Amino acid sequence: MGRHSLPDDRAAAGGGDRPPRRRRTVVIATVLVLPVAGGAAIAAKGGLLSFSKSCEESAVHLSMMTSPDIAPAVRAVADRARKDELRSDGRCLDVNVVARDSYKVADALASGTRTPDYQIWLPDSDLWLSRAKGDGDAIAISPGDSVATSPVTLAMVPTAAKSLGWPGKTYSWAELTGAAMESDKVRLGAADPARSATGLLALASIGASSDKQGGDSDTRVAATAKLLAQRMSDGDTQVVATLPQDGSGAEEGNPARNQAVLLSEQAAFAHNAESTGDGKVDLFYPKDGTPLLNYPFTLVNEQKQTTDQSRAALRFMTLLSEDGSLRTLQEHGFRTTDGTADEKVVAAAGGKAPQPYAEQQPPAPSDEALQETLGMWTITVQSARLTTVVDASGSMATIVPGRNQSRMDVTKASLIQALNQFTPNDEIGLWEFATTLDGDKDYRRLVPTSRLGDAEKDGGTHREKLAAAFAALQPVPGGATGLYDTILASYKEAQRTYVKGKFNAVVILTDGSNQDERSISRSALIDELKTIADPERPVRLLAIAVGPEADREEVDQIAQVTGGGGYQVNDPAEIQAVILQAVMTAGQNGRTAE
Repeated sequence: MGRHSLPDDRAAAGGGDRPPRRRRTVVIATVLVLPVAGGAAIAAKGGLLSFSKSCEESAVHLSMMTSPDIAPAVRAVADRARKDELRSDGRCLDVNVVARDSYKVADALASGTRTPDYQIWLPDSDLWLSRAKGDGDAIAISPGDSVATSPVTLAMVPTAAKSLGWPGKTYSWAELTGAAMESDKVRLGAADPARSATGLLALASIGASSDKQGGDSDTRVAATAKLLAQRMSDGDTQVVATLPQDGSGAEEGNPARNQAVLLSEQAAFAHNAESTGDGKVDLFYPKDGTPLLNYPFTLVNEQKQTTDQSRAALRFMTLLSEDGSLRTLQEHGFRTTDGTADEKVVAAAGGKAPQPYAEQQPPAPSDEALQETLGMWTITVQSARLTTVVDASGSMATIVPGRNQSRMDVTKASLIQALNQFTPNDEIGLWEFATTLDGDKDYRRLVPTSRLGDAEKDGGTHREKLAAAFAALQPVPGGATGLYDTILASYKEAQRTYVKGKFNAVVILTDGSNQDERSISRSALIDELKTIADPERPVRLLAIAVGPEADREEVDQIAQVTGGGGYQVNDPAEIQAVILQAVMTAGQNGRTAE
């Protein structure tokens, strides 16, 4: 918000010099279309406000959507401002605080289908800001400064924590989740990373930590995610509710209760405040760092706000950084914006030395790391059924710049590597296409779409058979690109063999445009796909344009008809990450639609 000027008649007082705020911006290429109600009506009449008559008549009324965890603290600040008749440019300030899950607000803003009736949004993490920007039709947002932070931790009931050596023993993220899952005494739960910044940041931290261990880290993280998915809650509020409220034997023996959950320090603080005895949790702070929830103050649809509204909103942002407000936030279990640990907050939340709760936080996960994490999670939660269709035209023999390998060689290696991200329950098949590969057909099926864990008649698993088939792919000398007929045929086959409860998709990889003059036209293909697309049996087309000659806009236009999308990679080595991104994006949209 650097371009804004603060109201000059009531400058912030008592704030003093503070450390620079920790800022970050995260891109997640996924949009869920979920309904969300607008802000609640503002009560300005009937004696509901404590304003004097003159103040009430001139008040600037604002509505603010706020992450449920920080809503009580912000509401307390707003109530005090109302009671003290705080003014902005001479007009009293009235902020109505409404608790709303951050993912719901982000998705409503991204859809752009309804003009919001609130002016301010305070999500728990700035990762939601990029999600709220959507694909172009989103409501405009203007991010500002962080108002508080809270580190992401692993909370355990005392018996489970003791079994893992708390507080004296410290672990990395990978070691800690591994130890928790290996213990028969620990049931570990998490909030859905597609709906929880805590869940996503923790899972990304587990992945980064596992990478440092070396070996087959992708498989280990996928296995961890699979186990977490079995005890997944919809959101942060729900996952906290899975913890015991006391230390009774009945609670410990209840299989519906978790002994450990991925949780923010503030959520543990609030849980402990309402719990008794052994119902309180102890916190593990992984030694490789705890990512922060950072609560960015955000203006919504600022261009549609009056000058009085936008300046009053900025005045409220300033108020949240003043000493009285900081004390209120601390009393509710939050840290300051630079993440500095407060001993009283840490102790009340369940932290204790030598757990490294005061260590400097690591850099925020990169955009790519979060995309890959969420893609892997999507595949884990909802098993995938993918038909992979690979371009085998002669141009796939072209050498990739900077590599002594052809496009086909690099594509094969990337596809084989991508297999590690899929579980034995995922179903994957393989087609190839060029021109006239099978009589008059431009395509042929090489491996049927089946469970990767299934045994094959001639020995080995379907995963091994598929990996061998990927490795055997070769460009067809002189073969052209028979794209349109192949898309239609593979899509119809995926529809015919649709499996309910799985994410069904066709993944097309091509390095060129359609070159078969005998094939269906592009407009006819699009019309046909529109006709046969069935929302009751959704199959997404995910088209990946490989290399500079491929036309991403063309394949994107075709794929969007099915609820999928088109993607571009100049280096085939990027295919693995793009497949995950494509599955994540379409899978999240598909979960909402279904």
